[in-house]
Amino acid sequence: MFNAMIETLKANPRSIVFTEGHDARILEATARLKADGFLKVILVGNVDEVKANAAKGGFDIEGVEILDPATYPEMDAMVEKMVELRKGKMSAEDCRKALSKGNYFGTMLVKMGYADSLLGGATYSTADTVRPALQIVKTKPGSHLVSSCFIMVRGEEKLAMGDCAINLGYEDKLDKEGNVVLSAAKQLAEVAIETANTAKVFGIDPKVAMLSFSTNGSGKGGTVKLSHDATIEAKAMAPELAIDGEMQFDAAVAPEVGQLKFPGSPVAGYANTFVFPTIEAGNIGYKIAQRLGGYEALGPILQGLAAPINDLSRGCNAEEVYKMAIITAAMV
Repeated sequence: MFNAMIETLKANPRSIVFTEGHDARILEATARLKADGFLKVILVGNVDEVKANAAKGGFDIEGVEILDPATYPEMDAMVEKMVELRKGKMSAEDCRKALSKGNYFGTMLVKMGYADSLLGGATYSTADTVRPALQIVKTKPGSHLVSSCFIMVRGEEKLAMGDCAINLGYEDKLDKEGNVVLSAAKQLAEVAIETANTAKVFGIDPKVAMLSFSTNGSGKGGTVKLSHDATIEAKAMAPELAIDGEMQFDAAVAPEVGQLKFPGSPVAGYANTFVFPTIEAGNIGYKIAQRLGGYEALGPILQGLAAPINDLSRGCNAEEVYKMAIITAAMV
C-alpha cells in the first residue's frame, strides 16, 4: 500500500508542511523523509530551536526548509490574504496574531500554494488543526462538511471506518424560516461517499455498510432512521457505489448473518467500509478493532477539505508521523 503511494510521490514531486517543527517525533520523521528523498518537507518553527532539537535527537535535517512566522518575509502579504479570506470576520491585527501560530501559518502556506499539503496535531488538538483549515482552505466544491476516516490494516486486510473523530452527530440544518437546507441524512450520506473515496485511495474496493443496531428495518428508534435515510440519499448521490443499510455489524461482516437478515444485499456480509451514525459509535468501534482486533489504525484522515490537511494524534510516534505524511501528500 505504502509502496504504491511512494511511487506516486516519486513521479509527482510534492511538499508537506509540518506545523510543529520543534517536536522530536516530527523531526525524526522529517529526517527519514529527507533520506528517502521522495517528499519535500517544510518545518514551521523557530529556526534555532528546531535545529537544536534535531541535533539533540541526532536527526539529520540539513537542507530542510524551516519557516519561522516571526521572521517570515512575506508575512504582510499573508496577513492581507487572510483578511480577504475571512471577509470581515477577523481584523488585520487578529490575522497577524493567528498567523504567529504554526497551525494558522502552515494552513496559509497551503492556501497560498507554497505547500501542497499539511500535517499537524502532534501537540495541537484536532480542533486546532481543523479550525484553520475550515476558515482558510474551506471545503471542496460540493462538500458541506469535514469528516474523518481511519484505515484499519491487519496484514493484507484493509478496512475503512468513518466518521470516528470529527462530527459528534448529525442534525438537520435550517434556514431562518425553519426550512431544511441540509438534512442530517444527506450529511451522513456525504460522509459515506467521502469515506468510500478515501478507501479507494488505499486500494480498497468499497462495499459500504451504514451501521446501526437494526438490520433492514428490524429495529426502531435511536439513529436507525438516520442510517436508513442516509443510505437512500447516498445511493441517489452515488448510484455506482455498493452501499446498503441500515445494518448491524455482524450483518455487515458475516455472510451467514448478512444474507439471512438482508437477503440479496451486495454489501451485507461482505462490507469493508463502515459508516457509523455517531462519533461515539465510530470512536469506540475503531479502537476496539485496534486494541482487541490487532489492526493498525491509520488516521484520522480528514475528508471534504479543498486541500489535503490531516490531524495527528497527540500520542503519535515518529512512525505514525512518517506514514501519515505519505498518506497526506499522496492525496493531493
